[in-house]
Amino acid sequence: METRNRSVLFKGLVVDLEQMEVRVGGKGWHLYQIVRHPGGVGVLPLHDDGTVTLIRQLRPAVGGHLLEIPAGRLHPGEDPAVCGRRELAEETGLSPRDLVPLGRFYPSPGVFDEVIHLFLGTGLSQGEAAPEQYEEIQMVRMPISEALRRAASGEILDGKTITALLRAGSATR
Repeated sequence: METRNRSVLFKGLVVDLEQMEVRVGGKGWHLYQIVRHPGGVGVLPLHDDGTVTLIRQLRPAVGGHLLEIPAGRLHPGEDPAVCGRRELAEETGLSPRDLVPLGRFYPSPGVFDEVIHLFLGTGLSQGEAAPEQYEEIQMVRMPISEALRRAASGEILDGKTITALLRAGSATR
């Protein structure tokens, strides 16, 4: 990809906004604005009894609460599995014996460069949750079949959660 005139328009707490011109084949140069994000990790905690723990939390960007897998932002250079264990423990108090990779995906590649790594957490033990000061989290435990039904019906709207459930549902059959 050939670019020119790159500049950072905004440096934020979580994201930066970069503008650049990109040569699009024989169609010439076109202006793009890209949101730069450090990436994230999500973990679907699967209990031995076939239930999963999801979390309900406020998402101001969408004006309400969403049901999601526990997840968080990667630190620069951080191993995704380390991030996944940390975020799962902080948000739910759960610690997995095993983290099974469920792959990665781009949630919105037309605008963001963010990559989300997904894991299935198994062999869970319960400890104390320690959410961030700005997080108010409610844990919701349900059979994985119910979570899959909610994802398919549109009751679960979070993309990383839908992706993790579908990938885990295929892997656990």
